Amino acid sequence: MKIKAIEKIKGMEKGARRTYFAELLINNSLYIFLLAAIVFIQCLNPRFLSLPSIINIISLSAANLPMALGVAGAIILAGTDLSGGRVVGLVACVAAALLQSSGYAAKMFPNLDTLPVFAVFLIVIALGALVGFVNGYCTATFHLHPFIVTLSTQLIVYGGLLLFLMIGNNNGQSISGLDNGYISFIKGSVFSLGGTPIPNYVWYVIALTAILWVVWNKTAFGKNMFAIGSNAEAATVSGVNVKWITVAVFVLAGALYGVTGFIEAARIGSNSAATGLNYELDAIAACVIGGVSFVGGTGKIGGVVLGVLLLRLIFVGLNFLGVDANMQYIIKGLIILIACAIDMRKYLVRK
Repeated sequence: MKIKAIEKIKGMEKGARRTYFAELLINNSLYIFLLAAIVFIQCLNPRFLSLPSIINIISLSAANLPMALGVAGAIILAGTDLSGGRVVGLVACVAAALLQSSGYAAKMFPNLDTLPVFAVFLIVIALGALVGFVNGYCTATFHLHPFIVTLSTQLIVYGGLLLFLMIGNNNGQSISGLDNGYISFIKGSVFSLGGTPIPNYVWYVIALTAILWVVWNKTAFGKNMFAIGSNAEAATVSGVNVKWITVAVFVLAGALYGVTGFIEAARIGSNSAATGLNYELDAIAACVIGGVSFVGGTGKIGGVVLGVLLLRLIFVGLNFLGVDANMQYIIKGLIILIACAIDMRKYLVRK
């Protein structure tokens, strides 16, 4: 393939070659900018890419990757999902409430014994999948745009989260005092690199990502998902059940938000109504950076992983430089805007 690409470039006229390289530069300008920013930050603060910092970046990326993969599925269908962050918050608070230590003084449900970790995992996955089902069913059945549907469920889920936090003895307070077994299952470590422990959840997410790669690339479900994103009408004519594949994509997305929330609850240790706030923005930004097109039908697991890593590198780097947290929202918004503009430009050029 590389030899053919080189021969193609050599066979071009001088002007055509100039245009080709100009297009290549423009289409990859965001990657170039982000890599240049990483080099710049490293020059200013050599600790940025030290081994402990790199492991921290990988750990933070792993915590956010399941959600980004879920959002990617919705974007591949030429839609989006704005409810993800609030679903993560609700799942995290439910998991934390069910897995508080039995002897904790401020236990939300004092008469409830600490449930098995795996049982709670299944409960919160089902909760996330339920929200995903509502998103997918309303989108596919009533032919509503996912933006409207998921904006609505975002508000509904947030309201449900606020009501949940008022149950029992909690009275709207943060949920903490988690069971040691739960914390060890998520944040414990069986492997260290250079003396820096790698959290267990990193390995869980790597395994989950490998499974999703197979689902996206080797199954009829994955092929149908991309077919619907490329052209839903053509997919229908080809015999694809557009309605239920759409529902399944959103159910899978909701389940992945459940995974993120389950990890996040133990990772941060104290969960409140603010947990999950704007997480969907990070996920969308990572997807568009990683080449998942809002036009639909385009996206790769590897691209999403790269997008999550690059975005986390930038924001950890900004923290190393002491950039104000409020300013980071502006930078995040600009990254999303530029990435979407480049994506649309690619689409118009192909068209």
